[in-house]
Amino acid sequence: MAGILCSVVHRPPGRLQTVTKRVESLMGTDWIRHKVTKSRIPDKVFQPSPEDHEKYSGDPQHPHKLHVVTRIKSTIRRPYWEKDVIKMLGLEKAHTPQVHKNIPSVNAKLKVVKHLVRIQPLKLPQGLPTEENMANTCLKSTRELVVQWQLKPVDTCKPSTQGAKAEESLQVQGQTQAT
Repeated sequence: MAGILCSVVHRPPGRLQTVTKRVESLMGTDWIRHKVTKSRIPDKVFQPSPEDHEKYSGDPQHPHKLHVVTRIKSTIRRPYWEKDVIKMLGLEKAHTPQVHKNIPSVNAKLKVVKHLVRIQPLKLPQGLPTEENMANTCLKSTRELVVQWQLKPVDTCKPSTQGAKAEESLQVQGQTQAT
């Protein structure tokens, strides 16, 4: 680093001279922020307002249970804490949706990277699936979680009983159509 050697003479009244030497930079680098810190955005920015609920068609009394989170911007040239949150949320690959709970701990992480992700509510037209049905679910591009029901095989019956059951079902259908 280029610099100039400066000699500074300090002479308090009635005492001997003291000479200190120091190196000064040729370029003024006082304006450079040498330590990267977190942003200083006030908390009121993150608080929900009634206008937000009207704008995004949300219901504050009945919030959705799950988020569909998709990373839409790159993490290149972003601070390390944003990259860490993206990795924690499983959003390393762009435009790949991830489902997260709508709980305060997850929402706090999403606030840090909300400018890099798209957060949308997950629609559950068939209700919340059970643990057994989780393997048979499909996330559509319309943010709907659809359960693909597995059909169980029909028990094989004797041919004479199958014909009787078919006649009964036709009679039941005929009665319901007549009424």
